[in-house]
Order: sequence, then C-alpha cells, then structure tokens
Amino acid sequence: MSRKLRNQPTPAETHFWNSLRKMPFYESTTFNRQKPIGNYIVDFYCYQFQLVIEIDGNSHGEPVTQTKDIKRTEFLESQGLTVIRFTNQEVEGNIDAVMVEIEKLVEKG
Repeated sequence: MSRKLRNQPTPAETHFWNSLRKMPFYESTTFNRQKPIGNYIVDFYCYQFQLVIEIDGNSHGEPVTQTKDIKRTEFLESQGLTVIRFTNQEVEGNIDAVMVEIEKLVEKG
C-alpha cells in the first residue's frame, strides 16, 4: 500500500517533496515518503528527528476525518514522534513558509 501511495502522490505532496529536497538540511537527513508506522501510513517521516509531516487534503476538514486525524496524531505522539500538519492550500500557496517551519523543527533537533 505504501509503495502505491509513493508512486501516486497528490500534487501538493509532489510540490512539498520537490521543495524539501532543495532545502540545505536535506543532504544530511533522510526523509521517507508514505512510511508505515503502526497501523498508519504517514506522508513524510524523518527518523533522525522523529518527525512526521502530514499534508492534508480537503477531506481533512470533515468532522469524521478530523476525528480520525486526532486519533492518528495521538498514536504517533505516543510513540515519541512530533507531528506537524499542513493543508494542501498552505503547501501550494506558500511553500516557503512551510519549509521555514520544517527548517525550524530540524534546527531545533
């Protein structure tokens, strides 16, 4: 399943991934796309910083999906991971600000 998701990213995930790979810190870290963690597949994961990055589409505004996202985040955080979420609109509309947020987390370590 994760391989299929890696091979069929959303436009926002592709834009995020291409921007992430251009960041200065990228060369010294490893980010995985569509990484299985427990029963979940996260959009992006960096083991070195125990960081999960989720890119949320329009369905994440729905109450049912929000409830699932809360449970997912609670599980991931219970595993010692930091979870940060961005909407498709944030990624597509202001990727520079998104990358600044990621860079802050990476520098903080």
